[in-house]
Amino acid sequence: MITNDIQKAIEQHLNSKLKSINLISGGCISDSSVIQTISGEKYFLKKNDNVPRDMFTKEANGLKEIEISNSIRVPAVKLVKDNFILMECIEGKSKSKNFFGDFGNEFANMHKHFGSSFGFYENNYIGSTIQKNLPDEEEKHDWIKFYFNKRLLFQFKLAEKNGYVNSNFRKCFNQLENKIENILSGKIEKPSLLHGDLWAGNYLVDENGRVCLIDPAVYYGNREADLAMTKLFGGFTKEFYDSYNELYPLEDGYEYRENIYKLYHVLNHLNLFGSGYYQQALSLIKFYL
Repeated sequence: MITNDIQKAIEQHLNSKLKSINLISGGCISDSSVIQTISGEKYFLKKNDNVPRDMFTKEANGLKEIEISNSIRVPAVKLVKDNFILMECIEGKSKSKNFFGDFGNEFANMHKHFGSSFGFYENNYIGSTIQKNLPDEEEKHDWIKFYFNKRLLFQFKLAEKNGYVNSNFRKCFNQLENKIENILSGKIEKPSLLHGDLWAGNYLVDENGRVCLIDPAVYYGNREADLAMTKLFGGFTKEFYDSYNELYPLEDGYEYRENIYKLYHVLNHLNLFGSGYYQQALSLIKFYL
């Protein structure tokens, strides 16, 4: 249940008393509820007293960045505080007939929203792990340097700190570092707006049967990183990838580069959930050795 302070802040912001608060399941990190006002309006509330004080603000900023792209739906943010975020309630129905085809098109359009440099104006979070987005000067226009330093190396050092790195893992990672320029060589693309953490658990179906993205880890980067993440837990349908590629064709060799982009997320899972992800991380590294 929500505290009196949170309820008071919400009622004051909405200028309406709350009629009901229904806890729902599904959140990995925070408690989630659907709240309804006495006037019948529904909202989605995510609450957590044990997260960093800026986590929900960073989530709100990510959602707003996607909203600015005018490409794909995200829930509108109504109110954000240190320990909760209040959004519009997306009451999903069944998927539309061409759900994944439309999803692929909209995702491609989001990737056509470009930034002036790689990274983002602030650090944010990938799950509950900090995600380093502020580029050094040499990383602003060098995707390989940005991706290796701010994504792979950062997670590797965190894994070392957490005790998940042995001599074999370290040796393989060092070998990967020596190959990273060759692995990611190719045409330099503009920095695309990325969701950052898209898998089946991070989208909803809205009232019109269309997609709505949630829980972003937004930054501007190579779009292949976003697409690789969609394949980490089984992937989406063929229609999704076909429609994406029709609207915004991928560069040759993207299949070869998928594992290097999956590695960031598997390293993050290693750091978040433990040694059960060690072998998968090592296998992704060895794919390139």
